[in-house]
Amino acid sequence: MQSMVEGQKVMLDKPGRTVRRARQLRRVLSLPEIALWAQLRRRPNGLKFRRQHPAGPYVLDFYCAQVRLCVEVDGGAHDFEDRAARDALRDGLLREHGIDTLRISARDVLGDLDAVMNHILQMAAAHLPLHHPARPGGPPPRAKRRED
Repeated sequence: MQSMVEGQKVMLDKPGRTVRRARQLRRVLSLPEIALWAQLRRRPNGLKFRRQHPAGPYVLDFYCAQVRLCVEVDGGAHDFEDRAARDALRDGLLREHGIDTLRISARDVLGDLDAVMNHILQMAAAHLPLHHPARPGGPPPRAKRRED
């Protein structure tokens, strides 16, 4: 299976391979990921985050399906030029599927976890819908009820 991102073809892995890789990664979180997961697993502001979530050929460090937000903890390896290009390609593919990526430095997580959490929650709040869709079988909108 292929996908196009910024004119480049991206080969998508078979789902089973990515799921297996995600399961392995859940067992070996880095120190910044452990610290951040300790906060995110408490469901701050009612948001449920998943850790090491498989998405196509990628494994997302943390993902909140409710707001379609991926949080990536970037260590020193992400500073190299080839890695930055791969990250941009990955972020573009996720964006194609309606998922925004928030990249957080591992140094920031270890240095000021409260500020990182505030930033994540602000980004998540910006993605929340202003209203919830009507329940199936619920009342019709006011305009259809002929009310003013």
